[in-house]
Amino acid sequence: MSVHFAAARSTSHSPIARALAKKACARAANDNGDAARMAAEASSFDHMMRAALKHFAEHGMGAAEAARRQAEQAHFTGDVAGYEWWLGVCRTLDRRLADRVQRRLATRDMLIY
Repeated sequence: MSVHFAAARSTSHSPIARALAKKACARAANDNGDAARMAAEASSFDHMMRAALKHFAEHGMGAAEAARRQAEQAHFTGDVAGYEWWLGVCRTLDRRLADRVQRRLATRDMLIY
């Protein structure tokens, strides 16, 4: 029995090759339309990441819990900026914990009013 070589078909002629080929995006993924906003978000992310890493260096594995306590304390004293800051630090270290705290405090506030 002889063996014949069959070259791969191009995606333009083969339905199977077209189905297996990755689709190209119809639009450009990075058109720099929001370059200023994206730069500001990157800068704030870097700032929050540095703060979270510094907090982690001070508190070790309990850093997220310490940030949670700080966020709750700021919330109960009415310090909105402090609450958002510490919740952001907590969210950077442990997203689930921060989401739980935010939901619990929002539910508590709804029950009070």
